Amino acid sequence: MMVMMGNFSEVVVDLDGDEYAKFIWRMNRPRVVIDNDACESATVIRVDSVKKHGILLEVIQVLTDLNLFITKAYISSDGSWFMDVFNVTDCDGNKVWDKEITSYIQTTLESDDCYLPSLRKSSVGVMPSKEHTSIELTGTDRPGLLSEMCAVLADLDCNVVKAEVWTHNARAAAVVHVTDGPTGLAIEDPGRLATIKELLCNILRADGDYRAAKSAVGIGLMHTQRRLHQLMFDDRDYERVGLGSDERSRPEVTVMDCFEKDYTVAILRSKDRPKLLFDTICTLTDMQYVVFHGTVSTGRGDAYQEYYIRHVDGHPISSEPERERVIQCLEAAIERRATEGLELELRTEDRVGLLSDITRLFREHGLSIRRAEISTEGGKAVHSFYVSEMSGLPVEAATIESIRRQMGQTVLRVKQNPSCYPEPESSTGSFFGSFFKGYLFQSFRLIRSYS
Repeated sequence: MMVMMGNFSEVVVDLDGDEYAKFIWRMNRPRVVIDNDACESATVIRVDSVKKHGILLEVIQVLTDLNLFITKAYISSDGSWFMDVFNVTDCDGNKVWDKEITSYIQTTLESDDCYLPSLRKSSVGVMPSKEHTSIELTGTDRPGLLSEMCAVLADLDCNVVKAEVWTHNARAAAVVHVTDGPTGLAIEDPGRLATIKELLCNILRADGDYRAAKSAVGIGLMHTQRRLHQLMFDDRDYERVGLGSDERSRPEVTVMDCFEKDYTVAILRSKDRPKLLFDTICTLTDMQYVVFHGTVSTGRGDAYQEYYIRHVDGHPISSEPERERVIQCLEAAIERRATEGLELELRTEDRVGLLSDITRLFREHGLSIRRAEISTEGGKAVHSFYVSEMSGLPVEAATIESIRRQMGQTVLRVKQNPSCYPEPESSTGSFFGSFFKGYLFQSFRLIRSYS
């Protein structure tokens, strides 16, 4: 439980298997203070707790899952204790006044379930469920990939109830929750699951790619977005395949030594965006680095992050290859969720095959899906897609107008700069018109292409 670090004695509590450590934890419970008076522009949340590896990520995960924006953060640890201070706002830039939200934050962060793996029923943001089957996928990105994946699932009578898809550096990763179309229950038949895995791997596999496509089926217990970071990291998406057109907008990451304190200092400068802090801390945590001190500040659309870190073995970064790998991985962590392309939001009645039809329509109009968030609840589908032209150019207004004519103007909404993509004056009539009656797709089947 005691790790010696240079001239410092640092205590890292192992809450996974040390009963004495758990006793110490319960005697020194986490304390959360939420203050709306200390800052004019943000709610200040202070968390004091016994130190353990991953606790910083757990706290940030709770805040970002509530769609709160962390505008400033101060991270400090001394011996076996740490204190974090976060300035947060809601999505409109206001203080957090909602008592249900503040009560949830305090109750969650002060509970054992948030920090003790043996007592935790699930990770924050993902509930294990027997009502759906979780599919994890990684492979080579290309235009039309999501369309083909959804067509395969639809043809196998799988209904996608929730999913997130990320693409970065010519790689793609997805966590997809599916049910059996006819029954709406989780898919448990081993033979059917093996078929799903095989056919999806065939879709994801690229000729001549030394990194094979991978798929796994089970009940997801981990936070979806953390798992996506892990999938892309394991797939080595941080290894650049070439210089893109957005090279000038890449984040700036510097990793240097701090000899007098026996730390490594990581400094990150990038465009600010939601969940940026979660993404960088998630990557450092999963790479087995501990943040001892840190400062985060945002303003005018930019973000600055500075962390004093050591590996969990107590040592700072000691070699140039390790330094370069940390730089590459932090750059990738920032870029994976960076907003690329036009954000489209679709709201409609859910049905089996809906996602397959939608993604095929995007594909037919020459759109490439860079990122997607799929969700269904109470028979309603709410899907967000970040799309661009397959050439990489911005999406033309005429393309959006054409898609709306087939889908109905009330179905698809442009989330960014909607004035550049005005809605048509009249709808096509029925809810999805002939598009969702399905006659356009009756002859379209990908069975032969992946068999």
